[in-house]
Amino acid sequence: MAYIEFRDVKKVYKTGSVDLFALNGADFIIEKGELCIIVGQSGAGKTTLLNIMGGMDRLSSGQVFLDGREISALKENDLALYRRNDVGFVFQFYNLIPNLTAYENIEMASQLVKEPMDCEKLLRDVGLTERKNNFPSQLSGGEQQRIAIARAIAKNPKLLLCDEPTGALDYQTGKAVLKLLQDLSLKNGMTVVIITHNTALTAMADRVIRLKNGVVSSNVVNPNPVSIDLIEW
Repeated sequence: MAYIEFRDVKKVYKTGSVDLFALNGADFIIEKGELCIIVGQSGAGKTTLLNIMGGMDRLSSGQVFLDGREISALKENDLALYRRNDVGFVFQFYNLIPNLTAYENIEMASQLVKEPMDCEKLLRDVGLTERKNNFPSQLSGGEQQRIAIARAIAKNPKLLLCDEPTGALDYQTGKAVLKLLQDLSLKNGMTVVIITHNTALTAMADRVIRLKNGVVSSNVVNPNPVSIDLIEW
């Protein structure tokens, strides 16, 4: 069995007598340690798919597995533990706690699990040791996003999920954040899933999944991913 597997996953929203399919039979796999990019136009179902993978939303039918465990069959308490222990989330707008310092934001996440990563090392890894005592309002957008990534991986999660992580950043800062994510996969063996509408980024991925109208139109392994440093858009 693959590390992550979606089997005929459907997510239906009812509007009166009309059924709206955010996902309409999504099937795909992702292997352990891969950096996977999921692309598709707005409304294709990318965020719905990510939310189901992360245990933040329930599917209507089908099955989802992570590391041999059927996530879609978990009860609410077990699903909360799954989100807490196994998944790190990186969002477009950071979601840092404003009255905690950069270090405290990371430390808070590390206290949720039994085997966290070292917070001081994470600050070094994201290049923000000198900003550890700054509050989010004192950080640039790129610095806030790097703290958000450090917070997400402080739990040492099995899976890192990124929802348009560079959408609110300028070009150069966005590239620096993507380089960090690529290094996490290459050097740490972390399974990283990024959703984006920017198809130029697919060249950096080990695997590219394309979504269209709630269905996976292709799932392609890239034999020669390139460094984000070499990608222009």
